[in-house]
Amino acid sequence: MVELKTDTSMDAMREAGRVVAQALTAAREHAAVGVSLLELDEVAHEVLRAAGAGSPFLGYRPSFATTPFPGVICASVNDAIVHGIPTGYRLRDGDLVSIDCGATLDGWVGDSAISFTVGRARPDDLRLIETAERALAAGIAAAVVGNRIGDIAHAVGRVCRTAGYGIPEGFGGHGVGRHMHEDPSVPNEGRPGRGLPLRHGMVLAIEPMLIGGGKDGYHEAADGWTLCTNDGSRAAHAEHTVAITDAGPRILTAL
Repeated sequence: MVELKTDTSMDAMREAGRVVAQALTAAREHAAVGVSLLELDEVAHEVLRAAGAGSPFLGYRPSFATTPFPGVICASVNDAIVHGIPTGYRLRDGDLVSIDCGATLDGWVGDSAISFTVGRARPDDLRLIETAERALAAGIAAAVVGNRIGDIAHAVGRVCRTAGYGIPEGFGGHGVGRHMHEDPSVPNEGRPGRGLPLRHGMVLAIEPMLIGGGKDGYHEAADGWTLCTNDGSRAAHAEHTVAITDAGPRILTAL
């Protein structure tokens, strides 16, 4: 069931989203060659603690997981698409990093993700990241009252496919509210004019995931969480929590 949020609830979600944006900014600023993923996790955790926020990621254990998630961020590097566990891995020159973070504040959740490079960037990586951000912007632009879920999915998928990138099948965005994952599902590819109508008060996480090699295949790493590209190509991930309003889409996870 899709819960429509009141304007007051969306304002409260904006505060949770602001904390997420601050945590992602801090993690990105701290990221450098030689810094470990665990250090980035601690930087983000400190931002959450300072704001009095909790983490919807830490201890999260969906049905597919053999163990609870151990961090407050997902840290996915190079060929890791999403759900990377923050470990002692130390960043290397040229790494492509995707950080996904959530915050729970006063009972409401914000969820967002960014991708960036460390050190000397590969031009192909910059193009991949830029395309993920354009796909996200296209999805947000389609998130208007009167459109449907399929319009968001089509907008995201068209940007990704036109650029020649793959899209991991079965993964995409979702509703957000009191919980990190709520109805409805928001695919990263679809047909316009199809699916649930968008209404004022719906809050969605829109999150393109791009595979640089152009194929859609992925596999689960041995840790039971991280999704990796089958061909070893690099991946990028971008995400915002967005409220559907009569005045247009409202990004809740911006600074």
